[in-house]
Parts: sequence; C-alpha cells; structure tokens
Amino acid sequence: MKIAVVVQRYGAEISGGAELHARYVTEHLARHADVEVLTTCARDYVTWRNDYAPGPDTVNGVSVLRFPVHHERDVEKFGRLSERVFEHSHSLAHELAWLDAEGPASPALVRRVRAAALECDVVLLFSFRYYHTYHGARAATDRAVLVPTAERDAAVGLALFRPLFQRVRAIMYNSHEERDMIRAVAANDDVPGVVVGVGSEVPPNPDAARFRRKFGVQGRFAIYVGRIDANKGCRELFDFFARYAAASTDPLSLVLVGASILPIPDHPRIRHLGFLSDGDKFDALAASDVLIMPSFYESLSMVALEAWALGRPVVANARCDVLQGQCLRSNGGLFYENGREFTEVLRAIETSDGLARALGGNGRAYFERHYTWPVIEGKYLDMLERLRREPAGETARRSSPWPLPGWSERRRQSVEAANHVMERVPSGPSRARES
Repeated sequence: MKIAVVVQRYGAEISGGAELHARYVTEHLARHADVEVLTTCARDYVTWRNDYAPGPDTVNGVSVLRFPVHHERDVEKFGRLSERVFEHSHSLAHELAWLDAEGPASPALVRRVRAAALECDVVLLFSFRYYHTYHGARAATDRAVLVPTAERDAAVGLALFRPLFQRVRAIMYNSHEERDMIRAVAANDDVPGVVVGVGSEVPPNPDAARFRRKFGVQGRFAIYVGRIDANKGCRELFDFFARYAAASTDPLSLVLVGASILPIPDHPRIRHLGFLSDGDKFDALAASDVLIMPSFYESLSMVALEAWALGRPVVANARCDVLQGQCLRSNGGLFYENGREFTEVLRAIETSDGLARALGGNGRAYFERHYTWPVIEGKYLDMLERLRREPAGETARRSSPWPLPGWSERRRQSVEAANHVMERVPSGPSRARES
C-alpha cells in the first residue's frame, strides 16, 4: 500500500499538536506501507515563514517532500476576516479569503497532492482547518482520508468545511466528542469513520528519582505539560492554584513544563522548568502526583494519555467536552468547572493516596486497551484496507471534486456566522462507549 501524508508542517523538532500526532502516525504506518509526507517549508505556525529548504528531505527514516508557502500570515488581515466570518453574516468568498489568510497557503503543495492521488492508494490529510486540507481533499477526490484534529471552535461552523466533512472517503476521529460535533454540523453519518486517536512513545522505564536529582524538585507536586498560554487555560490555572494553595495546610506544588507565553506567577509553590526533552518529560510525569489539564479546547489530550500510561491520575477542565469525556470513559481522572471545584478535586488527590492509585490504575488500563500503538496501527490499517477492498461506487461519486459556486453566488452575503452555527451544536461528553 502506498500512502501520502499531507500536513501543514513537519519535523522532528516540532513537538506538539496535530503535527506531532501526524509524525507519530506516519512513522508507525511506515512500518506497514510505503509512506511519503507532503508538507510546506514552514516551521513556525504563527508566521508560516519558509524556514526549511524546498524539496526532498528525510525525517526519522521517512521521505518528506517540502513545498514553499506562498505568503506569510498577515495577522491583522487574518484577525479582520476571523471577526467577519465568526461573528457576522458573510459570503463564501469571505471564508475562502479567511482560509488563504490563515495559511499556510501553498498552491504547489496542492498540485503535488493532485498528482499523489493518481499514484497512491490513500492521501491522508491532517487538520481540517487549513488550506492544504481543504484544497488537497478536492484534489485527491476518492483517495482523501481526513484526520480532522478538530477542537470545539468556531472554524468547525464555517460553511466552507461542510462539503469537506461530507465528501472525503473516510474520517479518522480523535475522540467520540469530535465525531459527535462534526456529525452535528455536517450531517455526515454516511461517511465511514472510526475513533482512533493517537498513541504515544512512552519509554519503558521512566525514572522519578532521576528527575528529582536533575532538577532539584522536592516534595509532592502536580504537573502541567504544554504551552503555557491563556488559550490553554493557564491564566485560570494560576488563579485557581493560588486559591487552592492558600486554602490548604500542606498543598501540592505546581511544576510547569513547556515554553511560556504567559508570565509565570511569583509564587513559592510554582516552578517553571521550561521545555524538556521527552526523556525528562516522562521522568517528570513519573515523579508527579497528578497531571492538571486546564485547557478549554482539545481534540484529544496526548499528555493525559501519557500520564495514564504511567499510572498517574488526571485533573481536567470540565468545560472541555473531550477532557471530561476521557475522564469519564477511563474513570482515571476528576474534573472541575470553577475554582472551588478545582480546590476540592486537588485536595482529594492530595489527601487520599488510595484514590490517586485507583484513578491512575484505571487510567493505565484505559491506555493499554485503547491507545497502545498496536491498537492505533490496527485501526488505521483496518480502515485503509477496507477502503482499498471496497469498490468506490457511491463513495467515488460523493468524493469527486465538489463544485464551488459561481462568482456572484460566492459573494452573496447569506452565510450564517460560524459562532451562531456552533451555538446550536450540542455540547458535553459523548455517551458513546469506546470500541
């Protein structure tokens, strides 16, 4: 089987989000198939500046072909268009302009995707909201398989993306909540799909004592791993943690791992270690008492899965449907909606070793049933083999390039604000069981 993986940026040093997800999946599929990555020359997801050289490359033994980004992001223009399409009635032309402004716009990459669709069994497109995915899916027609990595945000409600969700050959969802949300927006229940998520490269013997020696960390602590950013819920985390620490006689400390965009509070029980290698990160998770996930928006939390793989409980923001759903299905975590609940759930972890061990043990069992790499690889390979065996038939007709409206129709100011669309989409954790 020959597979083209199409993703917005790609590299061994790109350490988070959908791009890391794409690299992990790519490297594991490469054990079973002939895989090539098609991507841009961008490294930075804000500017989309061309940092890599165009042309062939190799990353961890996988062939990569890079194409230049046509223009860097104009932040002001993108902000104006985002406000228009998310908050006001607008036209399809506005949405197409938003897609181009968001970037990374690479017509050369899309042309290569069109050629790859003639050479490959599958074109696997990561992250629904980007230029390469929308135009690439139209170019790849019945070879297009989508990995949406969709959080609950306004972009899901753009009219532009409904044909994408309806016309791809299959969808590999990250979570039950993501699948429910996309089906509610696009009414695409007839598109083959499976909840698969992603595994993680968990080392066999992380060493808690090594972490404590190396970084001089003493005592019990909660850990946060990820970009330290208001968009990840960290401003609220700092506020809630300060209240918890003030209300507790012997509180846990808070260790922060990751690059910081927000100022770190000057607090005696908060310590920022910055970006760590994977080895140090897993040692830190092994040494911790609990992982805190304060994010409002996730399509799947890889770090929560990593904490569960090591038998650590998770405390998560209940306002993120995916995180709450993961905690409920795993019975491996507690969740909070406000500062008072944050204090109570962290205090429960702090004061009850039995509770922490039970949650962590449940989380480990959940990870082993659903998120080890043999399970993830099996779900991908089963779906791709199913698509290769089945005659295209109706799927081919549905997957053929969907036509764009004519010039005047694209400019009709009749498209509903995306935020208004999303207000009607049911929220909350999915009732579906893990398969």
